Amino acid sequence: MVREKDICWEYAEKLDGNKVKCKFCSRVLNGGISRLKHHLSRLPSKGVNPCAKVRDDVTDRVRSILSAKDDPPITNKYKPPPPLSPPFDAPASKLVFPSSPPNAQDIAERSISLFFFENKIDFAVARSPSYHHMLDAVAKCGPGFVAPSPKTEWLDRVKSDISLQLKDTEKEWVTTGCTIIAEAWTDNKSRALINFSVSSPSRIFFHKSVDASSYFKNSKCLADLFDSVIQDIGQEHIVQIIMDNSFCYTGISNHLLQNYATIFVSPCASQCLNIILEEFSKVDWVNQCISQAQVISKFVYNNSPVLDLLRKLTGGQDIIRSGVTRSVSNFLSLQSMMKQKARLKHMFNCPEYTTNTNKPQSISCVNILEDNDFWRAVEESVAISEPILKVLREVSTGKPAVGSIYELMSKAKESIRTYYIMDENKHKVFSDIVDTNWCDHLHSPLHAAAAFLNPSIQYNPEIKFLTSLKEDFFKVLEKLLPTSDLRRDITNQIFTFTRAKGMFGCNLAMEARDSVSPGLWWEQFGDSAPVLQRVAIRILSQVCSGYNLERQWSTFQQMHWERRNKIDREILNKLAYVNQNLKLGRMITLETDPIALEDIDMMSEWVEEAENPSPAQWLDRFGTALDGGDLNTRQFGGAIFSANDHNIFGL
Repeated sequence: MVREKDICWEYAEKLDGNKVKCKFCSRVLNGGISRLKHHLSRLPSKGVNPCAKVRDDVTDRVRSILSAKDDPPITNKYKPPPPLSPPFDAPASKLVFPSSPPNAQDIAERSISLFFFENKIDFAVARSPSYHHMLDAVAKCGPGFVAPSPKTEWLDRVKSDISLQLKDTEKEWVTTGCTIIAEAWTDNKSRALINFSVSSPSRIFFHKSVDASSYFKNSKCLADLFDSVIQDIGQEHIVQIIMDNSFCYTGISNHLLQNYATIFVSPCASQCLNIILEEFSKVDWVNQCISQAQVISKFVYNNSPVLDLLRKLTGGQDIIRSGVTRSVSNFLSLQSMMKQKARLKHMFNCPEYTTNTNKPQSISCVNILEDNDFWRAVEESVAISEPILKVLREVSTGKPAVGSIYELMSKAKESIRTYYIMDENKHKVFSDIVDTNWCDHLHSPLHAAAAFLNPSIQYNPEIKFLTSLKEDFFKVLEKLLPTSDLRRDITNQIFTFTRAKGMFGCNLAMEARDSVSPGLWWEQFGDSAPVLQRVAIRILSQVCSGYNLERQWSTFQQMHWERRNKIDREILNKLAYVNQNLKLGRMITLETDPIALEDIDMMSEWVEEAENPSPAQWLDRFGTALDGGDLNTRQFGGAIFSANDHNIFGL
């Protein structure tokens, strides 16, 4: 095609030189329209990252263009290669091509694509760093490289490497302590599965997954399971155990508190915050606002010409965002829609939109967009949810946040109060929701003690709630220092800390109060109160939430499949261990929004028009019971695998 007439230019903006800018994700590419096509096709291509935001219909269109380029009419000098017949994994050197065969790049791309297609691999895998590391490593080996088949030998080696990393991390537990995170969830066969992981300042490690279906409501068996996990980690290292609401009626919390005097049992902060957002969305006018906004989004995302026009007007930006739960998705999407308000209204009135003006759905959208009450509701919903979303982001990073949760919640409550300063009735509705979940579920003595020991709170004259923390702080001290010998001189040390005496009052310590993590601050400047220092470091080094990580549903499902023989189970246990820990190892370093998904969930209520959504759509550890909850489908590894894919690992 002539460069300027190439139809793919409608998806790009031409920049200086040979650069183009993708209208979907705004990525700038070197190499012109050809590179853009590979970018939009989402097919593996060396040096071209796939577009994360391109629509499927555009991807299909671009792939057709690329295919037509590879397979031109027979009148051309170049004759297309015959269709590949099985086996598809035949080496390129043995494939039969006519004269003028494709170059090495074409052969490689075709081979990689066939590998993805034949094995039902989610295209999102091409964004994985390990995928690109693999290709780079193979390229460096040169033409003599012989491709191996993955063996359990390498699985054992990688597992051994992870175990060595864990051993190094265990050394810090002596000083910082650690948190056990227990997350219960159900698969599509209603099995009660429990995942255990261990968190400390340097990183989180996946420990194991257990099928507890046969004894989840049996307190004795469940207690034995937790006892075994505590023995695995070491009671002396464990500061707290975080559990979700699924364990509320099992009695396990009482067992732990009675049998492990120095271990705290805490709620999962992200789960409690999600419940707050869920209850916000159930308020009548908020629920109506969300429903009206979904009418617009469903119409746009189920009409390709309309979506093309919208993205043209928004510079490739979407009007919805998918979050880690349904409630998070609701409020993130309202935020996005409010940001695109002017462009949305303009689109439905611009000349290019005339072909859709008479559709009933289009008329409904226009009526909603022209309704000032709707936009006031959107603005209000965003204003009251953003303070809670902010707290959720802070506690979902996998980093120690126990020292800040108390202040974060106080600020969130104050933001809502300030917004409704002229409307006490509305303020009461939302403040009651927050207070009920904060006081009855989320609040913990450990949170109060951590806030008391946090220098950015302790020395801040504007903080008004310090005195209310003292009682919980003393309770925590008595639990961690149970004998009078251990508590010797503790009163003097508390005084030294609160009055900023000794090293606490040096210039470096004062300058670092707000800029250094509380645990590290105590490690550096707490020598004037050595007993309190040890306690403070252990408390302030803990997380207050589980982690928002894509759960490999199919992996755990196969691991607990009852037909597996002993060897298969051992291999799948290792696979789950390696898979989860590789992802957790990258989680801390990723600079992404921890509560938002990279791709839009095309099965969510903001897009899907089907009356009966997939039964797996809302499986989530945030459920109020073992009912599957509401985590978005993409959290389970792409949903490209079905429940019958039992041979996915070739076992």
